[in-house]
Amino acid sequence: MKHLISNKLIAAFAGLAFVLCSCSTIAKFDQYAYSQTTSLKVDAINMMGHAGDKYDQHAAQVTQLQTSLSKMFEYEKNRPKNDISQKMWTILIDSTGNLYGGFIKRWQKEGTLDTAFIKASQDLVGQSFDQISQLESGKIKPSQVSN
Repeated sequence: MKHLISNKLIAAFAGLAFVLCSCSTIAKFDQYAYSQTTSLKVDAINMMGHAGDKYDQHAAQVTQLQTSLSKMFEYEKNRPKNDISQKMWTILIDSTGNLYGGFIKRWQKEGTLDTAFIKASQDLVGQSFDQISQLESGKIKPSQVSN
């Protein structure tokens, strides 16, 4: 069942990326967005690795990372022609979903999480961040635009 959900999420991300890349009404490449996405991926994966510990031991760091993710979401949300990236970020940080936001919610609720679950979740969240990064890196660079 977990693999089915994982495959559906990956397919949804891939579908969004395909639609975005096939449209000419897409935001141009943004180095800041790309750099922040790759940096936040590392931070998120590292944070998830602590979920074998009691949540309360890491609550302050989780809150700080959540704030950074929210700032990135706001940045992406307010870029013109960036709907697909915004939707990908929405799915990633949604606390009712099965990616980073849902993982943190579960960790908070259960106190600690199983090592196998943590690893599987890190893989899935990492793939999701990668798809956001790949989408950004595939956008037209400002130097490629002819006026």
